[in-house]
Amino acid sequence: MKLTGKILIAQGGGPTAVINQSMVGAVLESRKFNQITKVYGAIKGVEGIINENFMDLTMETTNNLEKVAVTPSSALLSTRVKPDEAYCKEMFEVMKAHDIRYFFYIGGNDSSDTVRIVNDSAKKANYEFRAIHIPKTVDNDLVLNDHTPGYGSAARFVAQGFTGVNLDNRAMGGVYIGVVMGRHAGFLTAASVLAQKYPDDGPHLIYLPERIFCIEKFLKDVKQIYDRYGRCVIAISEGVHNDKGNPIMAELSKVKEFDQHGNVQLSGTGILGDLLSSTIKERLNIKRVRSDTFGYLQRSFIDVVSDVDQQEAREVGEKAAQYALWNNVDGSIVIKRTGFYSVGYELVNLSEVAGKTKLMSDDFINKEGNGVTNAFKFYLRPLVGSGFPVAHRLRAPMADKIVNV
Repeated sequence: MKLTGKILIAQGGGPTAVINQSMVGAVLESRKFNQITKVYGAIKGVEGIINENFMDLTMETTNNLEKVAVTPSSALLSTRVKPDEAYCKEMFEVMKAHDIRYFFYIGGNDSSDTVRIVNDSAKKANYEFRAIHIPKTVDNDLVLNDHTPGYGSAARFVAQGFTGVNLDNRAMGGVYIGVVMGRHAGFLTAASVLAQKYPDDGPHLIYLPERIFCIEKFLKDVKQIYDRYGRCVIAISEGVHNDKGNPIMAELSKVKEFDQHGNVQLSGTGILGDLLSSTIKERLNIKRVRSDTFGYLQRSFIDVVSDVDQQEAREVGEKAAQYALWNNVDGSIVIKRTGFYSVGYELVNLSEVAGKTKLMSDDFINKEGNGVTNAFKFYLRPLVGSGFPVAHRLRAPMADKIVNV
């Protein structure tokens, strides 16, 4: 049975460089079907649904949609609101009043759970309704997906950032610490490994939330690398934790900030890098120690976008419309790797994805817990896209000394 009515599209959670490709893909594909009366976009995600702030995307030109598609960040704006069941029921009532028959929500773990709850509300009300979760997250932590749209471009930014860091550090020496997003999964931090070309290239040490972080072992690792090369580049996830599961940031700092969900604030503070820098200076007596926090820049940097990421983000949006309108089904779109390099798209039950977190597999992390393996490099390289820049070194021989023989 074909459902006649409106489509509502929303974007949730942190923006990415390619999230608009998914939105535009869903809009343009949906506008091909004659049972669709309107295509709406909710402004500011679930908040926009509650407040009935809908943009009529049926009236947007295809030309402008294509320009928006290649523009980073959430064109419909976003929100960090995490709806509970009561909130989702209220959303459903608004959608029902507007004759919304199809709901596409582009987002990560929390967004998939929102889609599930709204869909359950429709079933309980015997309201004919189709809900599709479209994957998105720079963290790459959605289960069942080989990878998620947004990750490839953010990973490219991290890898290129560390390429530049390594060149700077090689010229000047010292220790550099780059703190990268990732509370539970280390995929984004691990992407720094693509900066390595020569045997002595950084990052020399990579620390991920999937492994327990011990400050004593960390200092030992840093000293070993510094003694060998006279320098050390470190990539570390903001979510690294001790054997009790407490974030290292909270362990080292007396001042704690909390986000709206009650979690220790990890992003955007710079505290972890500062604390580790101070510890290295004090304990290892290394004077030149610097740190940066890779925060919002990696999510929507307009000139660092993976072409592979863009293409796949577009297709998951298109597939959402096709599954809902051709097949008349609900679910979550997942990306499956089918070769080197190719992908396919499948639809799975919302409950299989909602609220779950994918971590890096053991074969991606070295046995010492301070780096990644070639298996991870093989997995990552196609995702960052074509034209990935590579650094080069001078190869000319040294001239003979005359004075200092």
